[in-house]
Amino acid sequence: MSNPTGAMLVIGDEILSGRTRDSNTNHLACALTAAGIDLAEVRVVRDDAEAIIAAVRALSAACTYVFTSGGIGPTHDDITADAVARAFDAAIDIREDARAILAAHYERAGTDLNAARLRMARIPEGASLIENPVSAAPGFIIGNVHVMAGVPSIFEAMLASILPSLTGGAPVISRNLDIHRAEGDIAGPLADLAARYPQLSFGSYPFQRSGVHGANVVARGQDVSALDAAMAELAEHFG
Repeated sequence: MSNPTGAMLVIGDEILSGRTRDSNTNHLACALTAAGIDLAEVRVVRDDAEAIIAAVRALSAACTYVFTSGGIGPTHDDITADAVARAFDAAIDIREDARAILAAHYERAGTDLNAARLRMARIPEGASLIENPVSAAPGFIIGNVHVMAGVPSIFEAMLASILPSLTGGAPVISRNLDIHRAEGDIAGPLADLAARYPQLSFGSYPFQRSGVHGANVVARGQDVSALDAAMAELAEHFG
């Protein structure tokens, strides 16, 4: 039985311009792999409502779970919540439970809950909240879409809070081996190995270290005995 699938939607002009480096995708990929959820697709879109709506609808239809990062803050370009609501044809407005969370947070901080900050309490109808232990402003879940902040520390905290509620499969395990031969020399034997172990996936990643060329071969799969057997064959062949 195949694992559930996940998709990542990264939202923000700052990512596409190169001003901000995306680390959330890597964190999500590692977390989902450990949970037995296969990350099947990653998209990055600009701060454009129609682009977000189209991506949310496509990914939601294609994958078991969708995770978004970015665009749920207090400024005018934080349009993710509205776009996701439109993607699900849901109304959106300030919700009392989200407002109460923000009010308590800003009261403790001695800061006003002004109109800009109150925008972060706008939640699509029918959505459930995602806890934000870092800065209080909640994310939300609507359908199979999990809407989270773009700041890495907040994204990671939100993800940690929702992962236990997700149904995963068998974790994917990997083995790797450095082979000090050019990729052209290992391509044939590696293809033969992949054909004999169809339950595994193989990748070859060339490197040059201290003037020595080689490739790091990575095998991935859920069958530990097959992984160990395949890598033993590979090591023996190129030993």
